[in-house]
Amino acid sequence: MTLPRTLALAAATLATVATAAALAPPPPTPPPPPRRDDRARRPPAKSWGTYYAPRRAAKAWGTLTATGEDHADLPTADSVRITGKVYDNTRRSSCGWAVLRITYRSGNELPFRERWVRDCSYGSPKHFSLRYRDVYQVELKVCSEPKAKKPSLTCLYAGTWKTLYLSK
Repeated sequence: MTLPRTLALAAATLATVATAAALAPPPPTPPPPPRRDDRARRPPAKSWGTYYAPRRAAKAWGTLTATGEDHADLPTADSVRITGKVYDNTRRSSCGWAVLRITYRSGNELPFRERWVRDCSYGSPKHFSLRYRDVYQVELKVCSEPKAKKPSLTCLYAGTWKTLYLSK
């Protein structure tokens, strides 16, 4: 084989390799490193609401996040976080109330506690954030009543509760 022929064969081989390299797909990019914070493992928050008081005199809406559901004899969530806003939609001397009833596990029983959030300022909502452990059920009722330390018995016991969360 002569030198010009060897050079021509080498040039053709290099051209073929360069063409194949140009047409080949790029190497895959490595996946990003895993996140170290807890937010990456947290389940997404589920929206609830908008729920209204009679005659739309007050409203409430927000999100609920339940983590660590345990499906034992009495199924509960390890932790429940409830966030939201309550609005007073009246220009009178009444307040918007968001009343929450949280049923939790205590031994083999399911007692409940009530928490409420009051907003008496038209046009600016009251924000709230609550966290509870061993929760079986979360219910909500929205009322509009005069300003007081706590909601009336009518608000607490008349009408229906809206279920925000129920452990299954």
